[in-house]
Amino acid sequence: MTGTPSEAGPRRPVTLDDVARQAGVSQPTASRVLNGSARKVAESYRERVLEAARELGYTPNLPAQAMARGMSRTIALVISLISDPYFSAMAAEIMKQAEVLGLHVSIAVTERQADRELDLVRELRGQQPRAIILAGTGYVDPPSEQQLIDELHRYQETGGRVVLISRSDLPFETVDFDNHEGSRQLARELAGLGYQRCLVLGSGTPLLSMQQRVEGFVTGLAESGVADAASRVRHPGFSWAGARECVLGLGDEELRDLQLVFAVTDDMALGALAGLRERGLRIPEDIGVAGFDDISTLRDVVPKLTTVHVALNAVAQEAIYRATTTDTALNRRTVRAYPVLRASTPPVS
Repeated sequence: MTGTPSEAGPRRPVTLDDVARQAGVSQPTASRVLNGSARKVAESYRERVLEAARELGYTPNLPAQAMARGMSRTIALVISLISDPYFSAMAAEIMKQAEVLGLHVSIAVTERQADRELDLVRELRGQQPRAIILAGTGYVDPPSEQQLIDELHRYQETGGRVVLISRSDLPFETVDFDNHEGSRQLARELAGLGYQRCLVLGSGTPLLSMQQRVEGFVTGLAESGVADAASRVRHPGFSWAGARECVLGLGDEELRDLQLVFAVTDDMALGALAGLRERGLRIPEDIGVAGFDDISTLRDVVPKLTTVHVALNAVAQEAIYRATTTDTALNRRTVRAYPVLRASTPPVS
């Protein structure tokens, strides 16, 4: 005996996919009909979709309607860590640029976990923001890259925009800054000041942009005549604490032989600086220190830290433009990253 609907339990909500299947059309076509898109649909398809929606009792997704009509005022920003000075500064600049256009920014944090990034994108796709900006660092060999690409393509099919910041691992609109070239130029300038024996602190987490910074710095040293540059690369924990612990673990003889410590982020450079001081070294009298990013908190550091400057305001402005424009023929935009020499790396006497 067949039970009544109440006896069978609650039914799941009818989805757009159900309507598309019933009407015999694609999901994007059903979305354009039911969510009020400005893109036209053939009248025969439109009638089939509306009839299927009536038969199934479909209720439109209001956030999806807003995005399809270009009315969503929210941009979703996905970053690695809000506690990281670089990412917090990036988020602040993006929020500032979005506010100029009357837009709001929601922030999701991946904790540098590729699977979490995929889960967040899936969740955001259901919320239908106007655009998704991925500012988290890409992985050298991401475990779920194709799944992430598929999710972002599905999101774009419903009218959303996808923008990447400083990552070249995904085929979407990208605002980049040259990690490799910025580090290479820094290495060449430091070698010109007399630095030859340089410890390079990369990332124990296999992050693509950090690998590019290591490779760029080693290349710059090699071009300047430093033969054993690659042999002095370490990969500590990707944090202030990881860099400090690495320096504290160096042997006395190895430490005395060094002229410079270069870390792939300013945050790690500051951790290395703390470790060097704990080992009894003076900066820069005994050893130089350099980083990458030129985060705003460096203004309080003594001595002033040599680094690679990234114009986050220009990066954020370009990212917001690409997140809101209707132009679909944009090319990759690269914002220049360049060395800034300061008191932490004086000429070697």
